[in-house]
Amino acid sequence: MVFPMIIVMASIPDFEIAETGISKDNSAEAEQFKIRVDEIFQKVDELEQKVNEVEQFNLNSSKKQQSSSKGSSMGKERDKGRQVPSIKKQQQDASRREAAAAKRMQELMRQFGTIVRQITQHKWAWPFMQPVDVKGLGLHDYYEIIEKPMDFSTIKNQMEAKDGTGYKNVRDICADVRLVFNNAMKYNDEGSDVHLMAKTLLEKFEEKWQLLLPKVTEEERRRDEEEAEAQLDMQLVREAAHAKVVRDLCNELYEVDTHLEHLRETVVQKCRKMSTEEKRNLGTAIARLSMEDLNKALEIIAQSNPAFQAMAEEVEIDIDAQSESTLWRLKFFVKDALELQSRSAMSTGGNNNYNNKRKKEICDAIAKTAKKKSKKTSS
Repeated sequence: MVFPMIIVMASIPDFEIAETGISKDNSAEAEQFKIRVDEIFQKVDELEQKVNEVEQFNLNSSKKQQSSSKGSSMGKERDKGRQVPSIKKQQQDASRREAAAAKRMQELMRQFGTIVRQITQHKWAWPFMQPVDVKGLGLHDYYEIIEKPMDFSTIKNQMEAKDGTGYKNVRDICADVRLVFNNAMKYNDEGSDVHLMAKTLLEKFEEKWQLLLPKVTEEERRRDEEEAEAQLDMQLVREAAHAKVVRDLCNELYEVDTHLEHLRETVVQKCRKMSTEEKRNLGTAIARLSMEDLNKALEIIAQSNPAFQAMAEEVEIDIDAQSESTLWRLKFFVKDALELQSRSAMSTGGNNNYNNKRKKEICDAIAKTAKKKSKKTSS
């Protein structure tokens, strides 16, 4: 019979509910098998979760590698020979880096403090030393024009703060110094004394800041490099941890596979032989499968018979030629598939015309095959 029809060599009585292949005298053993199978399913669920985690990690790592692919070849060569640090060593290195960076930043802030003192000692600095007396000077629109007031006494307090609320970066101080003068120029007219004083002092400040700026830039570059190095170390630690997960996962998968193989062999040994009547029932049931389930049934046969061409144009299923383990696997699968198919048919009102036509062709093929076998037997 040419595909899509399948030749099933068996007779055609009704297919009853599948029974276990293990004899009733071994019901205790059957229960033990069930327990072992449940344990294996639980283990498989756990392994599936681990596999998903590894896949997600690999996906994220791939994205990071693509985003950093523009890095220099020298850096890549350096990373190849890089040893994976331990978590404890990473924490120790991070503490040392942070302490050293904080010390260097304190030195930069000390040097910046010298600039601030030089500016505040200028004869024109007095209007900017304390917060603007908005109420006393009657500046009713001050807060409508100036969003963030700033003065040198506030800057000094922030620089000397010991409670952790002070400046953490020299650029933050620089921004506030500029704000002092920019606020003054923004609120006061360009021709006013305060505007001129603020503009002059801002220019002097910028000249001095340019002398310190190279050191600040170098410190920022160094911090960026150290941060990148720390991130690389963290990535290596994560990759090493996930490599161990993958190794453990492979071992666990091998262990599960071994258990399944042992269980399969044990079940085959314990299974009674399927009767002729049961084989006939199975042949009928296969003819009632949907196209999708029929393909799955063919895959079950192909698993135990590598020479079986499940996708060939003409597929012949000789029930009598199948091994006992294959027959029982087919029987259990067909039983579950037909039950599900029956429930689906009730909810959808039946299958489409194509499947109905195909089923009819299969049943016709089975009937013809059975008739041929009957004639051969009688002759």
